[in-house]
Amino acid sequence: MNCPKGKASAALAAMTVLLLTALPATAAPTAPTAPAGAMAQTAPTAPTAAAGTALGACGPGRLCLWPKPDFKGRPWTYELATTDLDSCVALPAGASAQSLAVRTGRPVTAYQSAECAETGEFETYPGRGTWVPQTPYEVRAFKLWER
Repeated sequence: MNCPKGKASAALAAMTVLLLTALPATAAPTAPTAPAGAMAQTAPTAPTAAAGTALGACGPGRLCLWPKPDFKGRPWTYELATTDLDSCVALPAGASAQSLAVRTGRPVTAYQSAECAETGEFETYPGRGTWVPQTPYEVRAFKLWER
């Protein structure tokens, strides 16, 4: 059947496969996390992917956002266990991200707007290992989805 939903699903699956092929063979070591409910900043250590692209370190169960493209700068790290699902989470005032990694197992929508307004740009990324070295806009907030 040729239906728009099928085409969108196929495109999303192809994008996920493409992104997953850039993952390193072994997981990067994870940095200590902040206390429950707190936002942690971790120092980046970058594994190297097969294609020579350096990925930023982002441990399992985390969403990591870097202030610069190509996973550069000190990332903001959020854990699934301490982040409210289906709620808008703004980055610190005046901050934005230009690359991200989703290791939560849940879809994440990244917003240009700090209030998660859909009048600006936004994009939903699948969980379980999505690495985006350059977002199409500056990310100022995000939502982790139930599924």
